[in-house]
Amino acid sequence: MTDLPDSPALPPPERRIYCNRTLNLRAIRAVGYDLDYTLVHYRVEPWERRAYRELQDKLATQGLPVADLVFDPELVTRGLVVDTELGNLVKANRFGYVTRAAHGTRLLSFDELRAAYGRTLVDLAERRWVFLNTLFELSEGCMFAQLVDRLDAGRLPVRLGYGELYQAVRKAIDEAHLEGELKGDIVADPGAYLEPDPEVAPALLDQREAGKVLLVVTNSDWTYARRMLDVTLTPHLPGGVRWEELFTLVICSARKPDFFSRRMPAFALTGDGELLRAAPGGIRAAGVWIGGDAGQVQEFLGVPGEDILYVGDHVVTDVQVTKAVLRWRTALVLRELEAELGALASFRERQTELARLMDEKVRLEHAMSQARLGLLRAEGGYAPAPASPGTLRGRIARLREAIAALDERIGPLARDSGELLNRRWGLLMRAGNDKSLLARQVEGFADVYTSRVSNFLLETPFSYLRAPRGSLPHDDAPLPD
Repeated sequence: MTDLPDSPALPPPERRIYCNRTLNLRAIRAVGYDLDYTLVHYRVEPWERRAYRELQDKLATQGLPVADLVFDPELVTRGLVVDTELGNLVKANRFGYVTRAAHGTRLLSFDELRAAYGRTLVDLAERRWVFLNTLFELSEGCMFAQLVDRLDAGRLPVRLGYGELYQAVRKAIDEAHLEGELKGDIVADPGAYLEPDPEVAPALLDQREAGKVLLVVTNSDWTYARRMLDVTLTPHLPGGVRWEELFTLVICSARKPDFFSRRMPAFALTGDGELLRAAPGGIRAAGVWIGGDAGQVQEFLGVPGEDILYVGDHVVTDVQVTKAVLRWRTALVLRELEAELGALASFRERQTELARLMDEKVRLEHAMSQARLGLLRAEGGYAPAPASPGTLRGRIARLREAIAALDERIGPLARDSGELLNRRWGLLMRAGNDKSLLARQVEGFADVYTSRVSNFLLETPFSYLRAPRGSLPHDDAPLPD
């Protein structure tokens, strides 16, 4: 097909929207957005360092020795799982098999990994496992790992099990968020913590002008949400246009995931935004609301769930429950995807070489297994053998040497491949050669996923996003003539 002269190029890989289930954006009548790490993106390391300091303060008041600890941004990534029984952080593949693990801050050896998890699968339905599925959980994961080290060394003043230790950390970080000190710092100095994206505002304008009803549904309170949206959107809108004009509904203190699964009371914000008025009939008008639920939203809009797209960053709260209960269409924001695709691109030539060497290893191992079977037959005399025992032993020795030489070349490449993006945990969406548990969650519940909201600017409100043909292990097998 000949390209049209004015045909624009496709978005670069890191800015594309990736599709698990075909999504016709033309058929979407309403688009709802989460706030944190969705419409508003934070500078991850400064935010998490500030959250970590708040966590230190909370734990110090409980008598825990944390004053000298330092936040390590490389220690934890999104998609890890806390094993509250053994005090480990683990990375699992899509089937729940653990591929890497750390006890506290120390990575387990292969033998330790096999001893701990050889007969154990990660099942997120069990209370033993806690899935770290947002960027907000990096600080708590880091603190837990560091405190496991101190617990094992006998440096904690109270006797705690690993599960109790994790609950102490979890409770402290929840209190830090609820008490508002963290968000107070951001409101006071947004430039230190926010990473602006000037393309979000025009993307939202495009959707509104294309006839989409736009919503904000966030667990953040109205004061905070209003400030963040004003800072991130208003400067990038046409003169005189304010961010409030983009959204038909702004729902704060939504209490997700209950927002998507339960009937909840709604309160209208009145006057200057400081007064609440109970609304026994639920959401019945455009504007700012506190609470309410997704069923009320659908009734007000008169739009079925399959015509609503919800965009958020939390695998469970924003995507899984939304999809499972209401059948809304779902989009997951994975900001790390840009760095992951960049790391893969930089490693592409070496990955091609690694694949070639692995194909050669498969061929040699097949030849080795055939030679060993031939030797078994030759020595046992129970079936025809391809050669004499001496010839077969020589062949096996040569093949063993060739495989060992290949392994010396494969080893460094495989190690470097496993350390892309993060030296301890590797790629976000991979666990070795398999999909990671996070990738399985994304695949199972997100219709589409992308690195940032502004990627909708590049795809436009009229795009037809098609899922690729699903891959199977035998897809690369040569077809018979």
